[in-house]
Amino acid sequence: MANPDTTTDPSLLPDDDPSRRDVILIAAGAFATIGGAAMLWPLLDQMNPDASTLSMASIDVDVGPVEEGQAITVMWRGKPVFIRHRTAKEIEEAKDVKLDVLIDPFARNANLPEDAPATDANRAATDLEPWLVMIGICTHLGCIPKGQAVGDYKGDYGGWFCPCHGSQYDTAGRVRVGPAPQNMYIPPYTFASDTQLKIG
Repeated sequence: MANPDTTTDPSLLPDDDPSRRDVILIAAGAFATIGGAAMLWPLLDQMNPDASTLSMASIDVDVGPVEEGQAITVMWRGKPVFIRHRTAKEIEEAKDVKLDVLIDPFARNANLPEDAPATDANRAATDLEPWLVMIGICTHLGCIPKGQAVGDYKGDYGGWFCPCHGSQYDTAGRVRVGPAPQNMYIPPYTFASDTQLKIG
């Protein structure tokens, strides 16, 4: 039996059309890229902060009910923030402190330049000096100092006392005694009014 003549049947000729091959390669590459991105997206998306974290980026606090001499603690970004409505006596005690006796001479106030001195004015709320707002974490090993609740021992300087290693803070939140190397930090905040505080 004779072999069929393959030279006359175009369907039996080898596919040497370069444009068709290029289209197939481009399509395969596009599908591989899309598939790779689809597999990578969940990994990258899980690195974003969750909704509860984003909602805590800033908080509003009504400090109207906090009377003179009282203090409250609120949570901001997973950290306790001490808010104290200081008495006239506490303010005067803080103002009378000479900067050269402080362990940490800097205000540590996120609302001011880094080299701002640790005066009471640079630690208290601007134009609302009775209010002191700071992150309530001891700068030694991250303990939470006592001094917010009525009856708490406030240390020899009337502010806060860290029972873990004995650091003591004055009524402006500046470290005065103990191993803590820095004053308690002041977060970014603003007062929208005399009683409406926004932290963050």
